[in-house]
Amino acid sequence: MNDQQNPYDPYYPQPQIIGYDAYGQPVYQQQPAQAPQQPAYDPYAGQQQTAYGYDPYAQPQAPQQPQAPQQPSYDGYGDRQGQGYAPQPSYDPYESYGGGQHCHAAVPAAPVTAAPAGVPGQRPAPEPPAPPPTRPAAPRRAEADDDRDYRTEQFSFIEEPDEDSEDVIDWLKFTESRSERREEARRRGRNRVIALVVVLVLAVVGGVGYLWSAGLLPGTGDSEQQGQAAGAGPQRRDTIVLHLHDTQGGSTSTALLVDNSTTKQGTTVLLPNALAVADSEGAATTLGKSVEEDGSSGTREALDTLLGAKIAGTWRLDTPYLENLVEYLGGIEVDTDTTVPDPQGKKGADPLVVQGEQQTLTGRAAVAYATFRASGEAEAKQLQRFGQVVNGVLRKMPSDATNATGAVEYLQQIADPSLPEKDLGASLAKLAERAKTGAYKTALLPVGQDGALAEGAGDSVVKDILGGKATALDASGVPRVSIKDGTGEDAVEAAKVVLINGGYAFVGGSKTESRAKSEVVYGDDAQKATAAEVAKTLGLPAGSVTKGKPAGTAAVTVVLGRDYEIPGAS
Repeated sequence: MNDQQNPYDPYYPQPQIIGYDAYGQPVYQQQPAQAPQQPAYDPYAGQQQTAYGYDPYAQPQAPQQPQAPQQPSYDGYGDRQGQGYAPQPSYDPYESYGGGQHCHAAVPAAPVTAAPAGVPGQRPAPEPPAPPPTRPAAPRRAEADDDRDYRTEQFSFIEEPDEDSEDVIDWLKFTESRSERREEARRRGRNRVIALVVVLVLAVVGGVGYLWSAGLLPGTGDSEQQGQAAGAGPQRRDTIVLHLHDTQGGSTSTALLVDNSTTKQGTTVLLPNALAVADSEGAATTLGKSVEEDGSSGTREALDTLLGAKIAGTWRLDTPYLENLVEYLGGIEVDTDTTVPDPQGKKGADPLVVQGEQQTLTGRAAVAYATFRASGEAEAKQLQRFGQVVNGVLRKMPSDATNATGAVEYLQQIADPSLPEKDLGASLAKLAERAKTGAYKTALLPVGQDGALAEGAGDSVVKDILGGKATALDASGVPRVSIKDGTGEDAVEAAKVVLINGGYAFVGGSKTESRAKSEVVYGDDAQKATAAEVAKTLGLPAGSVTKGKPAGTAAVTVVLGRDYEIPGAS
């Protein structure tokens, strides 16, 4: 510990140590007095003290040189020296610990010079003090300062930079940047949600617009307009004619299998055998007779001409082949509308087909149900059962062309040249896909008693489903004539003979309400001359010819009244 250092005044002048006395005490250089300034009064001058009080063993000191009178000064404690004020004792850091030893801070002794040689213990006269530096250096901290509760550097926080403040600034920057990142993430999330909503709205609007333009929404137009809008042109259809030949009963059943790839809809159109068609010579006949007499090719051409629909080929399916096909598919399920007895069973045997929903039919049962027609039952009922069996077969048929073709080849039937097995398999695969997804229906072509197409059939079936148009023969061909009998008598057969002998094609006759005057109706102006010739042939006046709407596919329709004279009648 430096005995000459004032621990409470960092700017107190520090004397220079020039040596040590015989007792090991430091000897300090005397500070010379400054002439223009009032010299600082040494509170410890004239007293010989050691670092810890008076030295009882101190040797007599040499007399000091007299000094010029000095003005009283104030010590570090504000006490006036030279006026009877004794220096205050310094703070004893060991007092508070109660160690039993009462120690005072060392009072610096008066600076002395080194003792002359040969005189031990005698100090030389003091030298004039050196002028203090303009700004003395900060004193080195005493060892006693280590025991204090505070240090000088604790009060330098204003001048020295605080590292914690930089940490706080960094933390604020980090918090601000994290908040900005969160806000940016939320902004991007909102943008994504808005974009998704916009995409969904556009998809919905586009879908509705597509359905509207396609005419698939309810109340937006008929089926043909829907298909044309959806396909941006005419609908694309694949149509084949199916003939089921009953080898036991000798009857036939005919249907058109239509696949509309534009609307993705499949349809079975049932054709009654009474449908009036033209034979190979242009004469009027029925569909049933055409299948037996003209065969597949002649019947296909007749239907194509009558309905105005393009038929790709003919599939002739005899009942034994139908039975094998159903067995190959593992049976079919049909909602049967009647009970069918086993034709080969004994009296009282169980029926082959039981009426009910979701009835599983084997090959024999499917054939029996498709060809069954009860006594006095209309042909349309039997055709409906035939359509149910066809629909059940399509639901079990493979949906891929390869496997469907394999099922057709399994039958080993003689294929029609117009429809090879590969093409037939491809067509059946498309129809099977429609049937499995529920996009399949069955329709009956309506005809009158005369075999002609009923009113409205051209719009509901021919135009919408088949995409065709029922038209009469051209003027250059054999004119088709139909008859409606309003005479109150049976005059159809007599008029039919007259027309056929006159070179006209008879396409059917029917009864109508009794009327007085006869009419010869034509629809196309090109058929006006033909209508006049028909009236002349039947013996009707020229004034009976009128423009209107002929029945069915006939170019001219004759409505017989009571004024018509039946040939051979008395």
